[in-house]
Amino acid sequence: MTLREEYAGLRAKGLKLDLTRGKPSPEQLNLSNRMLELPGEGDYLAADGSDTRNYGGATGLPELAALFAPLLGIPQGQLLPLGNASLQIMHDVIANALLSPVPGAARRWVDEDEVVFLCPVPGYDRHFGVCERFGIKMLPVALTGEGPDMDEVEALVAADARIKGIWCVPAYSNPSGETYSAETVRRLAAMTTAAPDFRIFWDNAYAIHDLTEERAELANILEACAQAGNPDRVFVFASTSKITLAGAGVAFFGSSAANVAWLKGLMAKQTIGPDKVNQLRHVRFFGDTEGVLAHMAKHRALLAPRFETVEHVLERELGGRGIARWSRPAGGYFVSLEVPDGCAAEVVRLAKEAGVALTPAGAAFPYGHDPRDHHIRIAPSYPSLTELREAMEAVALCVRLAAEEAKSR
Repeated sequence: MTLREEYAGLRAKGLKLDLTRGKPSPEQLNLSNRMLELPGEGDYLAADGSDTRNYGGATGLPELAALFAPLLGIPQGQLLPLGNASLQIMHDVIANALLSPVPGAARRWVDEDEVVFLCPVPGYDRHFGVCERFGIKMLPVALTGEGPDMDEVEALVAADARIKGIWCVPAYSNPSGETYSAETVRRLAAMTTAAPDFRIFWDNAYAIHDLTEERAELANILEACAQAGNPDRVFVFASTSKITLAGAGVAFFGSSAANVAWLKGLMAKQTIGPDKVNQLRHVRFFGDTEGVLAHMAKHRALLAPRFETVEHVLERELGGRGIARWSRPAGGYFVSLEVPDGCAAEVVRLAKEAGVALTPAGAAFPYGHDPRDHHIRIAPSYPSLTELREAMEAVALCVRLAAEEAKSR
């Protein structure tokens, strides 16, 4: 049977499967169902005796900051629990930097002729969307397996004062799965930048999302910046979106004392405060930091078999053929699949016509443009194991077909 005939049979199945976004599965969400009953009637006082139902507490509950501070490597007093989405905090921090000078800046970013961000690729498409929304120019830099190519990063930031930031997903990067090495963290913290107000946007979304019992070894960026004499260089973001309830989590901002004071002052004009009842719910649910880690072990038990399924199918169907490479992450939510140059968009098209939705080819690159048209992001978390196996078999067939037909052209 030819690959075209196999593909016709695949289309005839009428599949309706989705591998587009890294959403928690219903089983993962069920792990936090008890939160729907918390904090409970009569239980609404924070540790300091304040009423979480009322105004006040603009920077969140200190007890929740204390619970997550050890996991994120940020002193409790420099970690703010805020709303439910870290993406919104990133968006607002950039908006504030555009409109109000960050510590160390001579002027607002909006007063610059141009603002440029470095974007390690493949990267997170929503980061790129924030830049596009504000007209920030994006320059891609390659990932090496240990973080961004630091020779390239150091040369760029030292030469160009327009470069104000770099996006980083340092632990189990979205979508490559790599964790930055200690040397990469050190160089990011210590490098010379032409812009005195350069900032690292440290999106530590997967800090505790391990797929094995071993925790990711990630050097402390806040400490590294302080030791290098650049204490204000990094903005740290994280959230519980993939830990508790994705639509009702808590997001965090952490940084130097000066940066935290800067954001606090601006937030006072923006909001009365976050959802403190939801924050109290999280405190009651976890109890302590060890409670968070115990909860993540339950996530791991659900997620690890899904990643094993992706690996098994890809190895069985594509291994040894010389037409595909893929990541084997130890944590996070994604698998990076690389196909022959010029084939990614065709694989996505073939999969869509066969009833399997994939993230658009190029989504992991600024402006949606992958110059090699070779990268596809796989999100295994949401489908059932049976659906995931069927979807990955379909994707593998589409890769083989696209590669064969590209070769014959």
